Amino acid sequence: MGVDDKHMQIGEVATRTELSLRTIRHYEETGLVTPSARSQGGFRLYTETDVSRLMVIRRMKPLGFTLEQMRDLLAATDRLDSEAALDDGEREALLERVRTYRQAAKEQVEKLRVQLSRAEDFATTLGARLEQNVPAPRT
Repeated sequence: MGVDDKHMQIGEVATRTELSLRTIRHYEETGLVTPSARSQGGFRLYTETDVSRLMVIRRMKPLGFTLEQMRDLLAATDRLDSEAALDDGEREALLERVRTYRQAAKEQVEKLRVQLSRAEDFATTLGARLEQNVPAPRT
């Protein structure tokens, strides 16, 4: 059994991905991530590949990607990673889909940088205002 074959229960996956059990179950219900196996007792069992998929989803969500977009990107990367032979046209079409998501991610990152800069300016302004209103020490 290789490292990727090690099975983890949902609690360990939740800890590793910093996602709640409820969120992981939701992603399973929507078909984004399916546990690789089930224990004899019926517990969901996940592999490193499953954890990697959850990390992709976790990174896409704050950037505003929809579940359908996440599903589409994962399908494209699954196909690129598969052992199946791809002709040049299919490979290029899949790579173009990935490039589109990369560009969208870069645009979202830039928007978040602007928001973060404004938030930092706001926090600095509030800090300066508080300092202006600190009573002078009595002598």
